[in-house]
Amino acid sequence: SPNVIITSAKQEHSLTQFIEKLSKHFMKNSHLLQAWRSAHLPSLPPTITESEKIPYLSSCIPSDLVLMVRHQRSIGGLLKCLERRRVGLDLEDSSTGVPILQFLTYVVYIDRDIYSAVQIFKSELRPSVFKLQSGEKEGLSLYGVLNRCQSKFGSLLLRQWFHRPTRDLNILKRRQEVMRFFTAPRNFADLNTLQSCLRNIKNISTLLHKMSRSNPKVAIWQGLYKVWCTLCIRDTVRSMPQCIQLFSEITQNFSDDLFYIATYISKVVDFEGSIAENRFTVRPDVDPVIDEREWFSIDFFSSDGIIEFLLSVPRLPNMLDKQSFEIEGLDCIFLSKDQLHYRSTRTKELDSMLGDLHCDTIDLEMAVMRKLQASVLQRSDCLYKVMSLCAELDCLIALAQASLDHGYYCPTLTPNHRLALIEHLLLELCTPVFVSNTYISSETEGKVKVITGPNSSGKSIYLKQVGLIVFMALISSDVPAKEAEIGLVDGIFSRMHNRESVSVGLSTFMIDMTQMTHSLNHSTRDSLVLVDEFGKGTNTVDGLSLLTACLNHWLRRGPQCPHLLMSTCFHSLIQLGLISDSPLLALLALETAIEGEELVFLYQVKNGICQSSCAANIATLAGIPDDLVRRGVEADLINRSQADYAPTVRGLA
Repeated sequence: SPNVIITSAKQEHSLTQFIEKLSKHFMKNSHLLQAWRSAHLPSLPPTITESEKIPYLSSCIPSDLVLMVRHQRSIGGLLKCLERRRVGLDLEDSSTGVPILQFLTYVVYIDRDIYSAVQIFKSELRPSVFKLQSGEKEGLSLYGVLNRCQSKFGSLLLRQWFHRPTRDLNILKRRQEVMRFFTAPRNFADLNTLQSCLRNIKNISTLLHKMSRSNPKVAIWQGLYKVWCTLCIRDTVRSMPQCIQLFSEITQNFSDDLFYIATYISKVVDFEGSIAENRFTVRPDVDPVIDEREWFSIDFFSSDGIIEFLLSVPRLPNMLDKQSFEIEGLDCIFLSKDQLHYRSTRTKELDSMLGDLHCDTIDLEMAVMRKLQASVLQRSDCLYKVMSLCAELDCLIALAQASLDHGYYCPTLTPNHRLALIEHLLLELCTPVFVSNTYISSETEGKVKVITGPNSSGKSIYLKQVGLIVFMALISSDVPAKEAEIGLVDGIFSRMHNRESVSVGLSTFMIDMTQMTHSLNHSTRDSLVLVDEFGKGTNTVDGLSLLTACLNHWLRRGPQCPHLLMSTCFHSLIQLGLISDSPLLALLALETAIEGEELVFLYQVKNGICQSSCAANIATLAGIPDDLVRRGVEADLINRSQADYAPTVRGLA
């Protein structure tokens, strides 16, 4: 449990009370372990023992040491909460699902390292030092390319879709039918109209939260007044085909309450006066009492009138104490800046007739504001529903706009994967020429692809573009391909290069093994597994042995084998016949050509195997001196002939 909890001084006192109460109920480590041991999860192997359960569950948690502790405590707390709230669980029918597990039924599992390895997200520091405090910005990433949302709440929903890709066919078809409508050329005018309306809508959830406070600022009222833009969206959508589910929901849920709120705010709030006085002010003819006091204020309390009924006397040197301030016929009120202020008989008459006019007017306007607040908050359910539908509409228009700008293709959702002439949408933005390839994965065409080729030949790019395209289909986006049939995978697993950190506490090879273990234990026949250069972090023989064992394990699973895409530089894996014969196996290679002594990469995937790694050519391209490259070639030849050799090039250390 933490010893000190630091919170912001601006937080409400209720939060502090909640934290103080919560700190008394922190779960001890022993209670966490007990909750883990008593958990009955469907993903546990049937033969696992109690002593093996904790290490097995720990292997399912990310290897980051800090995140591991947080995950363990979060899971323990969740299990304890379920145990406390679901009393009588043992009496329920065996087919009754746990709510938290039912929620994950259609959510596709995405390996945490996938997001950084294939650049789904990529945060960068802002180039301007004046904007560093505003946080990081999105760099060259899939989210940065597809995020064309016009509203902030639309961008937040799109990010949520990226974190929770779905395999629910109904949801994907619901989104695709909207995108197909907006990608049709005849509907471009409606698309532009809706984008301009969405651009003016503020985050209603934030506005209503601030509205619930005692005195919201003028900007909050201005943001809520712009809810009239949703009426323009409703009128535009009404002319669209109502057979499309989203359009039908917008027509039904954008009720007259929106018109009532916008009209009510426009009739009550004086925006020009509110901005000038930096407070809530009321329009004329809203409250007759306020209008009457405003008239009195203009008539009696102009600047000339104020001077007539105020009496101030300079403080004289002999006026040292309160008794010396007294003047016959006047009452001393206060001393300010060496000026004595007095009340006369006339000022008393004005106080009795008019009172504190300005403060009373403000109080009356605050009463009108609270009435307006209550009326708006009473219709908050309608506003939340409107924001939800506007956010979904904004996301789908953004994806449709990205598809139009880049010429993407609408994928067909099938059990198998067939991607023809696929492209890497991020690499295309950085290079003038990109070579397209094809990827087909099925039981007849082979679900296990082993790719060989020299370094820098494009193996990793091929893996990443397949992963990106499958991911894009699971958020209902169009994909960069000429043709695309994509299966509804239940997870995307990877063994790819990831960011290393001291906080992990694991070696590079151990991180690779952890990723591979996760892929082996949790991948199913509907999963996509991307393995890039596994085994190179240790001894060549050991790495080759581990790679062979993993590959053969997947092949022995037969039809239950996942869609596997593996790249390797271990050419002996194929040359020595270490892989089991299987109809599911397909061998691919990246084409290269040698012109003179120069190695030319063609970046074209073909059937077959690579016979040479071309290490000497790659070393030359990397800038290693020629004499070192020649010595390396000589050493390799002698090593292959298993003869003794000694250094013959002088100057080498």
